[in-house]
Amino acid sequence: MSLCKACEEPLVIRIDEDEAGDAAADTVPDDLELPCGCHFHWQCLLDESAAISISLKCPSCDKYLPTNEAGPSTSNQFLHASSGVAILAQYTNEGGFQKDLDILPSITEEAYLESHPEARPARAMHIMCSEGDVVGIVELLRDASDEVGDMASFVRYQDPLSEMKSGLHVAVEKGQEEAVWLLLWLCSTIPTAAFPGPARQAAEAMGVGRLGVAADGDIRALRDSQGRTAEDTARQSGAWTALLDAGVFTP
Repeated sequence: MSLCKACEEPLVIRIDEDEAGDAAADTVPDDLELPCGCHFHWQCLLDESAAISISLKCPSCDKYLPTNEAGPSTSNQFLHASSGVAILAQYTNEGGFQKDLDILPSITEEAYLESHPEARPARAMHIMCSEGDVVGIVELLRDASDEVGDMASFVRYQDPLSEMKSGLHVAVEKGQEEAVWLLLWLCSTIPTAAFPGPARQAAEAMGVGRLGVAADGDIRALRDSQGRTAEDTARQSGAWTALLDAGVFTP
């Protein structure tokens, strides 16, 4: 069996016996083969993300990894976001074999989060916005409140790895109305009395207070890297006619 080039351990990971349901099956495959032929555990490779995202080379053999002709960047470790660079790997894990898996987005994300650890909870909130997990968003905000000085800025976070979209952009794009109303409750200048009863009652039931933002802090005014507001995203989706007609997305 090949060994991981980073830790020199077999390319498996241990799992809990109860989870496996079989005391004998206490390991599962975790074999990531790069285009150069070097093998790593998934996490071992991610641990090298900062260097790989800049050099685009294998941390073991130093061979260039992307499948196209773009060169490495000495100044922009998030090169692939605009250039279409891809690193296609072959990955075997407990779910089976994945052929030509582009691992550069994961490497880029991990490199960014290593440099900006404060962005981890904000990006987690964006995932919850896309899933409509309003309870999770509220719990995350409560957990982050002790460490985050400006909660309005936290809620207004724009993701540089996703075209500078805000959580409101994401919730609108994914059609998550409950998440939309929660974000507007938290970080817009819409009068409290103007919120529909169910949205207001849901926020109050969860003990969520408004953040009292000024007009220049209204989440509806944020624009992504394409210059689009959440209102623009809503118009493009064609699924938000009632709220658009009511002017809900207009700051």
